[in-house]
Amino acid sequence: MKRALFALLAATAVAAPALADTALATAKNCMACHAVDKKLVGPAYKDVASKYAGQKDAADKLSVKIMKGSVGVWGPVPMPANTQVSEAEAKKLAAWVLSLK
Repeated sequence: MKRALFALLAATAVAAPALADTALATAKNCMACHAVDKKLVGPAYKDVASKYAGQKDAADKLSVKIMKGSVGVWGPVPMPANTQVSEAEAKKLAAWVLSLK
């Protein structure tokens, strides 16, 4: 019984941050243009994670792009600035995106 409870708690602890960051991405309207595993208006988050894999400054680069927007990285459609996203939220979102595989 204790093992089953421990396993359940461990699984919940691992899943909770991913759900929380999906919730943050939804709350900040990121999911209107992006999806985890398919291209919408913008690239899939898994594609972003692949593109920036292994880059030490990837989280910082992405958090700036989240807040200030960007153009030309994924084609001609610009990503607008997200003024409703704080620096802390942008860093959390960037770390979440980079964790996707």
